[in-house]
Amino acid sequence: MELPPIPLRQHDGVSCGPSVAIVAGALLDPGYRSELSTAGWFAAEQGQVHRAMRRIWPRFLGMTPTAMARAISGHSGGMRYRWRLVRRHDRLLDVREAVLLGWPVPMLVGRFIPRHWVLLVGVAGTQAFQCYEPSSGEVRTVAADAIRVARLTGVGFPRPVAFVLPARGR
Repeated sequence: MELPPIPLRQHDGVSCGPSVAIVAGALLDPGYRSELSTAGWFAAEQGQVHRAMRRIWPRFLGMTPTAMARAISGHSGGMRYRWRLVRRHDRLLDVREAVLLGWPVPMLVGRFIPRHWVLLVGVAGTQAFQCYEPSSGEVRTVAADAIRVARLTGVGFPRPVAFVLPARGR
């Protein structure tokens, strides 16, 4: 999946979830993607998505996995997204399959508690993923083994907590 060549950075310390939801939606929905070229739209949309997805959840706690799934499902052409926790010794087969099929996969990371969203947008070789990191706006390579053993680098926090994936069987 190809991200647009414009900087797509979260605008504050709690906008990683909305940023990831917007980029995932833009990758899935050409009409939504076309908005990215509008000056100031990305920053304004982060606030819109955050307000629309949090209902009673406090803004300072960020975006829940359920809200992330709901936000992306709205741009996925009928594919419903769901979330799941990272499993011990996770083989990541469903994650890899989704990304290979063109479905971006948000990953919630943290140290002791969930703190930051990133987006798996591509597969790099046989043992890594391309990962959009919203605080920098960069796409970085993340080794699958680093996800499996909770030793992530370059994405803010070392431990994966949850994935948001397309549901099987539409």
